[in-house]
Amino acid sequence: MANALAINPKEMTELFNPGTQMLRVNYYPPCPQPEKVIGLKSHSDVGGLTILLQISDIDGLQIRKDGQWIPVLSLPNAFIINLGDMLEIITNGIYPSIEHRATVNSEKERISLATFYGPNMQAILAPAPSLVTQERPAQFRRISVVDHFNGYFAQELRGKSYLNEMRITKDGE
Repeated sequence: MANALAINPKEMTELFNPGTQMLRVNYYPPCPQPEKVIGLKSHSDVGGLTILLQISDIDGLQIRKDGQWIPVLSLPNAFIINLGDMLEIITNGIYPSIEHRATVNSEKERISLATFYGPNMQAILAPAPSLVTQERPAQFRRISVVDHFNGYFAQELRGKSYLNEMRITKDGE
């Protein structure tokens, strides 16, 4: 990713070395009225990168694109890669995080396995210095990784609301 952005790889490796990794198993039981529930509310992942394996062949993951919910089809033995909020911040908005949600099925259970990769907990999170220019000023505030995690998990999942709180507005705040 650093090569694609034409930045010094140290700007990313220093943030992610040593990094964090978390694992979550998601179980969505069948629901006779799936239109009345959401398996997991709309959100973007807090960390850097998420690798998702849909264990069962039941579709249920959806991403938001242009205001519409698009289903992500379940492919056997395929991984789904989501970029998280921290990568959007590091890339100064060049690589956006993905807003997504999970739905349930009326007849079958759905199981997925998610692995989350994030930066060093002692690091400071900010746009990579080489991606901040006069033409593209910093889009996000600097914050410690710990404070970013704490702020994210202290609120309800609501789309990209926490990431939007991190944005620098035109008046500099």
